[in-house]
Formats: sequence, C-alpha cells, structure tokens
Amino acid sequence: MNPFLKNTPDHDCQLCPRLVEFRLEQRAKYPDWHNAPVPSFGSLNARFLVVGLAPGLRGANCTGRPFTGDHAGNLLYPTLAKFGFASDNFAAHVDDNLQLFECRIANAVRCVPPANKPIGAEMNACRPFLRAEIDAMPRLEAILALGKIAHDNVIRAFELRLAAHPFGHEGRHQLSPEIQLYDSYHCSRYNTNTGRLTGDMFDAVFKRIRSDLDA
Repeated sequence: MNPFLKNTPDHDCQLCPRLVEFRLEQRAKYPDWHNAPVPSFGSLNARFLVVGLAPGLRGANCTGRPFTGDHAGNLLYPTLAKFGFASDNFAAHVDDNLQLFECRIANAVRCVPPANKPIGAEMNACRPFLRAEIDAMPRLEAILALGKIAHDNVIRAFELRLAAHPFGHEGRHQLSPEIQLYDSYHCSRYNTNTGRLTGDMFDAVFKRIRSDLDA
C-alpha cells in the first residue's frame, strides 16, 4: 500500500533511511522507549491544530505523545490549559490523564531526527501525512506553527508560496477560506532561556487564536 494514502506512518516506516538508522540505534539503546513515528494527540474533530517540528529524543520519542517529556511541553501544555484547550493536569507522562479540548497536536516530521534537525528530504517525505491529517479534520479553523520549519511545512502542505507567507512571531496567514495559520517561535528550551520567546509572547499568540475561534 502506498504510505501516502494513510493518515499516519507505520510503526516501522521506511521512508527516510537516515531516520530509520537513528531509530534502530535508539531502540537498541533504549528498548523501553516509544522509538517510532509519534502519533498525533487529540481529536480529528478539533477546530485547532498545533504543529511542531519533530519529536524530541527524550521527549515524544521516549513517551510516544507529542511534547511530553521535554522542556517544550512544560510551556505548551500549561498554556493550552490557560486558554481552555487542555485540562490542567499535565504531568509530562502519558498516563497523566491529560485531555485536549477542540485541539489536536501533530509534528511536521513524525520521527525523531539526529540533533533534532530534519533534512529537506525527510520533511518532503513526511508532509503528505500532515496534509492527509489536515484533510481529515472537517472542523479545522486554526493551525499554530511552532517555529519556521513547522510554518514552512504547513505552507507547502497547502501548496502556497513561502515568499507570500513569511514566518514571523504573531504572524497570521489565510490558508483557505476556512483555515488560518498562526505563527509562534518554538517553545524550546533554547528560545525560552535566551528570552527569544517569553511566556507573555506565547500567551499573546494563544489569546489571538482563542479570540478568533470564539468570534
């Protein structure tokens, strides 16, 4: 079966040789970890989709849930809860009974890349899964891209020109009559530790999304 006809990659997806090799190395080192393409989290009936870059090695690649077990989730999930998109019981592990409300979380690249840096061929190979997921969300109105790579992959998934839709924190782009894209700097440890992204800056993006969805 053509893998591009499915919404999610196989547990042992073979599309990207470099990622397959890295995955097998991690399985040998950490046999109890997830070490596979990370499935999206949340309902396909959600109105709001958060798109990250790729699973973190000791985060989602370990736990099997996006932004769970790494620093980025420690900002993302409390912010989602603050604006009514998640329950307030995030504990950085998959059995914390966390719930999402009208929200789903995915990654542009579903497998952990070495040094957290996917290459172009890997993004191209994984993008049809992102497009299929968007197509499978009938009520989708808002997409939040966390970082430029996520932004670029969403724009390309809609077959739009990057030059006409440049990434910028608090940026907003009309992707289709029904769907808008919102941009934020990624909530990574590096960005928050250096002050490139503050809690107030992150809140401002979510405040706009919440207001637009409630309008």
